[in-house]
Amino acid sequence: MKLHHLKPAEGSKKKRIRVGRGEGGRRGKTAGRGTKGTKARNTVPAWFEGGQMPLYRRLPKLKGFKNRNRVEYTVVNVGRLSDFRKGSTVGPEELRGRGLAKKRGPIKILGEGELNKDLTVRAHAFSVGAVAAIEAAGGTVEVVEK
Repeated sequence: MKLHHLKPAEGSKKKRIRVGRGEGGRRGKTAGRGTKGTKARNTVPAWFEGGQMPLYRRLPKLKGFKNRNRVEYTVVNVGRLSDFRKGSTVGPEELRGRGLAKKRGPIKILGEGELNKDLTVRAHAFSVGAVAAIEAAGGTVEVVEK
């Protein structure tokens, strides 16, 4: 057997159907597309909905944008800090240990509530009201780097 004796198996190769080659042939004239209509004349895009208002125009547009660099703080109010002993240092580890803050992410102290103990409070961010409340009680504020 030589290379020029090789040929594909019987029936494995089919001839391509050539449509629209004259009225004498089986697929002449309309070339298997039927009669009239858009599909007989040209191709229709897959998203075309027959003239009704398409889905991409029916749905509302989304307004605004979402800032990918936004820092999401876990907030703790000053009133919750009164559970700690007088003169102690309250940092992110202590707040997480007591369940006042989530397990990860930066912590921000807000000024809601009353504080009547002098505490050293360490957090990633403070509101102006929180700083005023902590210093009015005789405590100090330390900003921790992220």
